[in-house]
Amino acid sequence: MSLSIQKINKVPLREIWKKEDKDFTRWLEDHIDYLSDVLGFNISIISREEKVGPFRVDLFCEDDDGHKVIIENQLEPTDHSHLGQIMTYLANLEANTAIWITSKPVEEHIKAIAWLNENAPDDIAFYIIKLETIRIGDNPTAAPLFTIVEGPTDTIKEIGKEKKTYAERHHLRKEFWTELLNKAKEKTKLHANVSPCIYTWVGAGAGHAGIGYNYVIANNASSVEVYLDRGKDFPDINKERFDELFKYKDKIEEVFGDKLSWERLNNRRASRIAFRINNVGLKNKDKWPELQDKMINSMIRLKKATEPFIRKLN
Repeated sequence: MSLSIQKINKVPLREIWKKEDKDFTRWLEDHIDYLSDVLGFNISIISREEKVGPFRVDLFCEDDDGHKVIIENQLEPTDHSHLGQIMTYLANLEANTAIWITSKPVEEHIKAIAWLNENAPDDIAFYIIKLETIRIGDNPTAAPLFTIVEGPTDTIKEIGKEKKTYAERHHLRKEFWTELLNKAKEKTKLHANVSPCIYTWVGAGAGHAGIGYNYVIANNASSVEVYLDRGKDFPDINKERFDELFKYKDKIEEVFGDKLSWERLNNRRASRIAFRINNVGLKNKDKWPELQDKMINSMIRLKKATEPFIRKLN
């Protein structure tokens, strides 16, 4: 016996459900298992047209764990109004999951739901579900086709966590640089015109293009440095300048009052001369005042020790 394969024909949604609220929402209430099968978890209906102040959510539900779920239906392309409604219902009903069913997910709204999944707490989830209706061959019976267009995944949640970590670190860096630069102004004018930023370093020019006095902060360490990087148009000058300064290594370290890390960095364009402060950095907020004082004093000594020799460079 040969297997009969027939063509799938799409059916306009309005041919099956004339009205969104009276027809589709009521049908979905009676056939919520269709949607549960696609989502991979069971949904139980609590109420239809649940009141949220002057508004009403299409379906108010709960999952197997008793967490609240809202479903907003739209037999048209997604729009801003429904996105706002979803957020309103989610917040006011203290739901954990929002499901947006639509005939046509707009790309901008897909991105918005993806962003929400990245940035929401782990127990909050957003879905966009595309709804289609189909018939197979000449069969008069239509069937719904639910497709998850966007939803939470472990990968998306991990990306969101990483972004939050980066954002927190950026905030910490700016806070650290703000405090350090304000303190530094009281002792030296070197970085007086530098603004705090979110990056791992802040720097000021040393009087020659491509040479800077930088403060550097990491999670567990920090440093002050002379950084040599004239740019890609001058590939050799950084090493030439470093080698010239290295000739005066003993004199520079004598004036500085400590050993420095001389890093020619042969496999990179730049070079540096650094004084490293290990085992204390951005994460040690309780030690920031002491660390900042040490970095500022080290920068003043580094400038004093290297400036006479930097002036002589080509």
